[in-house]
Amino acid sequence: MIEFTFWDIARNLLLAARWTVLLSIVAFTGGAVVGVAILLARISKRNWLRRGAQYYIGLFQGTPLLMQLFLLFFGLPLLGFRIEAWTTAVLGLTLCASAFLAEIWRGGVQSLPNGQWDAGSSLGLHYFAQLRLVILPQAFAITRAPTVGFLVQLIKSTALTSIIGFEELVRTSNAINNATFEPFTVYGLVALIYFVLCYPLTRYTKKLELRTAQR
Repeated sequence: MIEFTFWDIARNLLLAARWTVLLSIVAFTGGAVVGVAILLARISKRNWLRRGAQYYIGLFQGTPLLMQLFLLFFGLPLLGFRIEAWTTAVLGLTLCASAFLAEIWRGGVQSLPNGQWDAGSSLGLHYFAQLRLVILPQAFAITRAPTVGFLVQLIKSTALTSIIGFEELVRTSNAINNATFEPFTVYGLVALIYFVLCYPLTRYTKKLELRTAQR
């Protein structure tokens, strides 16, 4: 058994938490970019675009994230594509996040009264100008709380990437526990780190919900 002090364990876990935070930021940013594209397809006037976006969202919302990561990590090499654990983690979480964010934002768009579209048309704005200047800003404002709430879920979902070998917080904690045999200390610190990352966002989500309800 390797001798680790409490501070050795804490330091190594904090270093690993950097990768959890980085993965969360990259996946959320990528998911937002792809999610906007899926949203535009989902509310498009073209039936084939709406249907394609609906299938896309259904696929990623209706299957476990762990299975999606497995398919990417073990399936793509069979097709001749070499993929590392970091790339798999980013790609898998980005695709999953894009589906959920697109659906959250679609709810915001559909909650707007039709008069908002009519107002844009009366100003002489074409379809994409109406979306950019009138519809999407209001939809994003309405859905800020669930968007931040989803970020909390995304941070916790990064733990699943430990299964494919990505050295984030959970995988590092498993390695430390195997070396120290101090599960209460190791996993207690892991829980504390996740709490510190997620709790402020959870509180912020509640504030956004109250602010939206007061409008």
